[in-house]
Amino acid sequence: MAKQSIAEQYVDLLARAGVQRVYGVVGDSLNPVVDAIRRHDALDWIQVRHEEVAAFAAGAEAQLTGRLAACAGSCGPGNLHLINGLFDAHRSMAPVLALAAQIPSGEIGTGYFQETHPDRLFEECSHYSELISSPRQMPRVVQTAIQHAVGRRGVSVVALSGDVADEEAPSEGTELAIPLDLPAIRPADHELSRLREMVDAAEKVTLFCGRGVAGAHAEVMAFAEKIKAPVGHALRGKEHIQYDNPYDVGMSGLLGYGAAHEAMHEADLLILLGTDFPYSNFLPRHVKTVQVDVQPERLGRRTSLDLAVWGDVRETLTCLTPVVREKQSRRFLDRMLHRHVHALEKAVGAYTHDVERLSPIHPEHVASVLDEEAADDAVFTVDTGMCCVWAARYLTPNGRRRILGSFVHGSMANALPQAIGAQFLDRGRQVVSLSGDGGFSMLMGDFLTAVQYGLPVKVVVFNNSSLGMVDLEMMVDGLPPHGTGYPHTDYAAIATAAGARGIRVEAAADVRGALREAFAHDGPVLVDVVTDRDALAIPPKTSVEQISGFALSASRTVLAGGVGRMMHLARTNLRNIPRP
Repeated sequence: MAKQSIAEQYVDLLARAGVQRVYGVVGDSLNPVVDAIRRHDALDWIQVRHEEVAAFAAGAEAQLTGRLAACAGSCGPGNLHLINGLFDAHRSMAPVLALAAQIPSGEIGTGYFQETHPDRLFEECSHYSELISSPRQMPRVVQTAIQHAVGRRGVSVVALSGDVADEEAPSEGTELAIPLDLPAIRPADHELSRLREMVDAAEKVTLFCGRGVAGAHAEVMAFAEKIKAPVGHALRGKEHIQYDNPYDVGMSGLLGYGAAHEAMHEADLLILLGTDFPYSNFLPRHVKTVQVDVQPERLGRRTSLDLAVWGDVRETLTCLTPVVREKQSRRFLDRMLHRHVHALEKAVGAYTHDVERLSPIHPEHVASVLDEEAADDAVFTVDTGMCCVWAARYLTPNGRRRILGSFVHGSMANALPQAIGAQFLDRGRQVVSLSGDGGFSMLMGDFLTAVQYGLPVKVVVFNNSSLGMVDLEMMVDGLPPHGTGYPHTDYAAIATAAGARGIRVEAAADVRGALREAFAHDGPVLVDVVTDRDALAIPPKTSVEQISGFALSASRTVLAGGVGRMMHLARTNLRNIPRP
């Protein structure tokens, strides 16, 4: 049997860990590994135009499957380009293994051409970052890297010089010991007992849910029913908790809507379930607060807690719900549900009244129609900025749809790369990128990757010729927007020139037809929708200073958006309120 090279052993370990493809841009220091992938039956090399896209695509794969995904960059500038996407993957708890190729091993430390130190550079965005400088480190360093990425849910980085990759691997191997399933972490008995006492003593309890409620929808609903609690959510909790939820009061935070803010602030007890909600100014300061989280380092780092509970949400509620006393009064819950409907009704007219005659097109209308026309199991990827607002307020989850974005790292240009990763994972599943023109143009070159591989990604560009969220930030501070505008660009024409289907939409009456045409096409499509630059959104609660800032800087601004089919859900919840 022929001996393996280090590169071949690395690739074999990836395949044994379940990796199916490696995203990257080839280069001299990476050549031995790329060639090993070429010769391996179980792995594909995915050629992207920019390494940042490689990391975002791998992160999207990992978020959708929970399994290890991989990317790679050549030495120096090549692997440096990975860093933004790796930061996003790491902060999204996506298990990704990145290969950072290194300059020739004998030149490290001499200021050689393209020299950097990736094992140091990637420390902040990884659980594990290590240089393989000797064949004797294989395969243990790679196994350790995989275990860190999968077990701790985040990024691992392996730096490897091209000359070392060409060397012969040690003959003694080792079996991969990869944790495949996350353990169930149950809180300590005294924490559960204290939490039960606090719930029983409170007259008004509100639940606020984040990404950590994934897989615990039934348990949250059973708990909310027993204690008659309104249920709000953060953006990352939306897809996991909003559907089939008769206790839904919307979302709080910068992109929020509905009555979540009031429900949190008027409660006697606020229970934060699986959320590392970063905006402490939206959290109440004088309400008793409990946080339940599987990662203990997150407990209490956003707000003062009356009780910190270390455990995963599903296991905690499985233990807690049977022992809490059932509350008889629905007064607080029903009041919040009515307030939620009222809040939505005030905003919903922004896109429903004579909308097809409005010009330019309201982005709210585009998002609402997109929500109606997209598949029930679609994967939506969402650019940071105003696209996050429209996704938060209009995309309706149902337990099968997925919504990905740079919701923690907050990077521009994430949507197209994440859509590429999601579509490679499943070519038969509808994948829709909600892209701002600013974000799309930043990494526009990788639309060519979708064309090259025939990926049926549907890119909807909200083309308002501006950085809309930055406009909003400046206006809140009382500043006139500056440096945020772009020249009018026909992105549909660019897509057509690239060999894809490009559709330009300039009239609201054409939005639905354009989306149907895009979804019916078996290949990449870019729908370029010219939208209103002045359609901005502000949080559900604003300060006097913020309102003054708007007054100073704007004479015409849409201050709120509707909420699509969530209006129907909220009204349905009201109809289901028991009558005395």
